[in-house]
Amino acid sequence: MGGLLAALLLAVGAHAQDVKHFRFAYDQPRNTGYSIAGDLFADKLKELSKGTMIIDQYPGAQLGQEPQLLQLVKAGDIDFAIISSANTATISPQAGVMSLHFLFRNDAHVLKALADPQVFEAIKTMIDETAQGLHVIGTGSQGVRHIYSKKEVHNVADLKGMKVRVQATATEDTMFPAYGAQTVHMPFGSVYTSLQTGVVDAAENSINVYLVNKHYEVAPVLSITEHEANNALVYVSDKLWQSLSAEQRQWVLTAAAEISSKEPAAAFELEKSAAKKLKSMGVKIVEDVDKKSFDEIADPYLDKLAKELGPHAEKIKNLIRAIN
Repeated sequence: MGGLLAALLLAVGAHAQDVKHFRFAYDQPRNTGYSIAGDLFADKLKELSKGTMIIDQYPGAQLGQEPQLLQLVKAGDIDFAIISSANTATISPQAGVMSLHFLFRNDAHVLKALADPQVFEAIKTMIDETAQGLHVIGTGSQGVRHIYSKKEVHNVADLKGMKVRVQATATEDTMFPAYGAQTVHMPFGSVYTSLQTGVVDAAENSINVYLVNKHYEVAPVLSITEHEANNALVYVSDKLWQSLSAEQRQWVLTAAAEISSKEPAAAFELEKSAAKKLKSMGVKIVEDVDKKSFDEIADPYLDKLAKELGPHAEKIKNLIRAIN
């Protein structure tokens, strides 16, 4: 009996040693699209690996803002991360194509594009061919972006002369000045104070991000411009990828596919409930924005900017536009 017990304990001990923990980081707090992605990935990976691959989540920029997270994934210091396609442009400028204004017609178009195998393949190839140290394994969303400020924005003329905090991409730096605004770059974590102190007049993001980061406290008017999709990409570090067995790689890809297939729709649902909550709190939501006034300015830039960004960007833009 003693021998059998010893063997069992040995087996359990060996199994415990086989359990590996991996770091999954993102810069948004819990109760956002990013945490939905983290939970889906963690649950599926744990299930497929029979508890041998455990994801530890680091939300709320604990390990850094998105540009830093990208560098940490590239270096192999973080195993997984979900990061906006706009911030991905800091390591792969062509990723800026996903942030082109009015590239997507509506919510349904965003969801279809993110789920499209050809679009995914094109994004994956773009990163593999233009950046080193990491790979795209999934897509995510945080809805679409809108402008918020202390004043209402009903049409493009209302933006004239406003200082707007934007993501640091060439597409943003072209589009907002085309609308008559001035662009300001800063880490996401500085946006609240900058709105509070008047360093910027406005910022732009999705409804739930605006809610959970309490930006409504300092910019109580949300104008529904829907100018840009808030797309995200899920990454694995190449260092980790190279260390995994073929079976483990398959588990990782299957778990990441869980994010691609379920998180975007859940993120859009979060947007709806966030809007309801904000309204009940007395936040002014401007629904009747004349989007056409923006779109007319943005449209000629679509082809031009995609072409300037490069062949990968142009291919992705064409694939997205072709989706009905």
